[in-house]
Amino acid sequence: MTTICWFRQDLRVTDNPALAWAASRGQVIPLYILEPGEASVTLGGASLAWLEASLAKLNDSLDGALCVVEGHPESVLAQVIRDTGATAVTWNRRYEPLAIETDKETMATLKASGVEVQSFKAGLLWEPWVSVKKDGTPYRVFTPFCKNALAQLPTPEAPIPRPSALNLARTESTVVEASSLGLADRRPWVQRMLKYWVPGEAGAMTRLNAFIDQGLEDYKRGRDFPALEAVSRLSPHIHFGEISPRQIWHAMQTRVEGDANKEHFLRELIWREFSYHLLYHFPTLPTENLQTHFDGFPWMTSSESLAAWQRGMTGYPIVDAGMRELWATGYMHNRVRMIVGSFLVKNLLLDWRLGERWFWDCLVDADQANNSASWQWVAGCGADAAPYFRIFNPVTQGEKFDPQGGYTRRWLPELAQLPDAYLYKPWECPPIVLSDAGVVLGDTYPHPIVELKPSRERALAAYQAMKDHRSVHSAEG
Repeated sequence: MTTICWFRQDLRVTDNPALAWAASRGQVIPLYILEPGEASVTLGGASLAWLEASLAKLNDSLDGALCVVEGHPESVLAQVIRDTGATAVTWNRRYEPLAIETDKETMATLKASGVEVQSFKAGLLWEPWVSVKKDGTPYRVFTPFCKNALAQLPTPEAPIPRPSALNLARTESTVVEASSLGLADRRPWVQRMLKYWVPGEAGAMTRLNAFIDQGLEDYKRGRDFPALEAVSRLSPHIHFGEISPRQIWHAMQTRVEGDANKEHFLRELIWREFSYHLLYHFPTLPTENLQTHFDGFPWMTSSESLAAWQRGMTGYPIVDAGMRELWATGYMHNRVRMIVGSFLVKNLLLDWRLGERWFWDCLVDADQANNSASWQWVAGCGADAAPYFRIFNPVTQGEKFDPQGGYTRRWLPELAQLPDAYLYKPWECPPIVLSDAGVVLGDTYPHPIVELKPSRERALAAYQAMKDHRSVHSAEG
């Protein structure tokens, strides 16, 4: 029998239950479909560049048999079935709202035409409809979600090995090279960005091994210090399915003795599960406030402030370092993500959705669940959100978490010679010291685009005004 294995967010051959099922039946046609919208809307520029590189690596793992097609899944699958006589189609499940609808429609159409269809869990530790409260309602707070997952849900299954034998079929009538789809932006930016990464299944496993051997031992403390190599940097590999969450989970359990660093890292995996849980149960998460009273929040509009934030030219060094790391590498350290997010929505009073869109385009780990849940958390309008009055001070955050300035100076070389005492507040630096460091405020580095204390007070006043407005309407109702 011939089975089409439809790859999506699972660009690997190990621990791929759909591929294993297809291989157990006989001949396998490996297929990737670039769906309408993905090249221009659904995926950002950084993600498209990564996708092209990852598809090339997957094709190598499949001995050049990967069929890459651009089109709507129903029509593409119908064509490949006609060309090959395939009697079954299999895939691993997706959980984004649009993907869920596409997969439901595709499955119904295939079954109606007499084609067998099988789908599997491969991208999460637990299905989002399983990880609910006892009364069947979804969690909105992480800590009880995490406790329930660890105490009540099944232990994640062991990873499935690579099929011992793959009888791969090739179909030439609809195949195009991934590189010919124009996925990756050909500007020099893409080439510079990809220098920092090794996309593909082998690169993912190398990254995991390096983290376990070199970064995990200081993870709980070191993950807050962006100059340290204490984070996994596995997120893009996980997003594209080059490695599965259960591969990571079981590697941690079998290779690492129980300690606080391992447990803290596993909680981060569960945070990802929580984000998908939220997206599944609240499908408007990427665009609408989960806490609906924020719908009346008085956001400001300033294209100049937004552009300064995007370019890393706000005048606040830790913020600018993070935004320049993002532009150069398609990635940003997690602690710095919180700092730049807080600065955008609270100090600049710009809508969190503007930040979400910029991250979506620039991040190689752009993930609809994580991106939207995390931005709503920072803005204070999401599930388990940080209180709105928790406003990160970019000066004290820089001084506390990058005290020697290793991270900040790397991404802001124009400030490299500034003394530590003034690195995060160059506007307070004596003119002679600025001159000796080669810094000219307003020329080589910008003045702050907003003052911290007044902007903090403005944000708190806006939040209070929203609460007062809500109270009035509640009383009237």
